[in-house]
Amino acid sequence: MNFNVLPLFHSPFSFFGLLLVSNIFMTFAWYAHLRDLSDKSWWLAVLASWGIAFFEYLFQIPGNRIGFQFFSLGQLKIAQEVITLAVFIPFAMLYMGEPFKLDYLWAALCLMGAVYFVFRDFL
Repeated sequence: MNFNVLPLFHSPFSFFGLLLVSNIFMTFAWYAHLRDLSDKSWWLAVLASWGIAFFEYLFQIPGNRIGFQFFSLGQLKIAQEVITLAVFIPFAMLYMGEPFKLDYLWAALCLMGAVYFVFRDFL
């Protein structure tokens, strides 16, 4: 499958990097309005979130296309969830001012089990 992306970016590492950047944008699109636009109308938050999400898709679509050359659909999804949690926890603590919760650790351990099961044939 040729997705017309520069050959430099055809690696599993670029997949993870692109999804990491994508998740940073999407986390802000989904949750930053709770802090920054809480006193504004919900439709303004929707418009702001759509504007941020546009940039998320600029990284997510090529990232998944590249990743699909190396991984199965299930592996892509589990990798996405791990990256999402890795982005969400610092966002929640540093940007939103939430305290660290031990539940984050338990969630990460559950995801590690999911990673094991979907990637065990790959390893």
